[in-house]
Amino acid sequence: MARVSQEHLDARRRQIMVGARRCFARNGFHATSMQDILKEVGLSAGAVYRYFSGKEELIEAIAEEAFSVLHDAFDEAARQSPPPLPDELLGYVLRQCFAGTGFDTEREFGQLVLQVWGETTRNEVLGAKVHAAVTMMRAGWTEVVKEYQRQGIMPDDVEPEYAARTLMGCAMGFIAQQALFGDLEIDQLQQGLRGVMRMQVTGAS
Repeated sequence: MARVSQEHLDARRRQIMVGARRCFARNGFHATSMQDILKEVGLSAGAVYRYFSGKEELIEAIAEEAFSVLHDAFDEAARQSPPPLPDELLGYVLRQCFAGTGFDTEREFGQLVLQVWGETTRNEVLGAKVHAAVTMMRAGWTEVVKEYQRQGIMPDDVEPEYAARTLMGCAMGFIAQQALFGDLEIDQLQQGLRGVMRMQVTGAS
C-alpha cells in the first residue's frame, strides 16, 4: 500500500479546518454539529476524526492558527528599528492577519474571533491557550512601546504596559466592530488613530 505523503495529510487537515471555520462563522460554535462540518468538507466521519477528535479540538486548532498568524505579523513589523508608528503597525498587522488566515471576508474573520472570545468563558483549555497568546502579544507590544520611548517618540512618563494594552484594545475593538457591523475599513482605523495621535492640549497645566 502506498504511503500517504505529509503534504497530502497537511492539505486534508487544512481542508477540514477551512470547512469547519466556514460553518462556525455562519452558524456559531454551538449551532454547528460535526455532521454539518462533514457535509461542508465532503468527507466521511472516519476521515475527519483521523485529524480531530471532535468539535472542541477543531475550535482550538482554528483559534491557535489565528493567533499564530497575528503574532507572526506583529513580530515581523516590530523588528523594524524604529518600529512603525501605531497607526502603521496596527494597519500592517491587521492586513497580514486577514490575508494570512484565508477568510473570505474580514467580517467573517471578526465574527469567528468574537466567538472564540466568548468560548473562553466555558472552555478552560481554549481559555488557557488564548490567555497565553494574549500575554505573549502584550509582552511584544510592551517592548514596542519601550522602543518608542527610547526613540523619543513617546513620553517616558507613560507606563509601557498601559500603552501596550491600549494599542491592543484598538486592534481588538476594530475586530469587534468589523464583526458586528462590517462597516469599518483598516484605512479608516488608521486615519482615526492618526488624528488621535496628533491631539494637543493647549493652556493645560
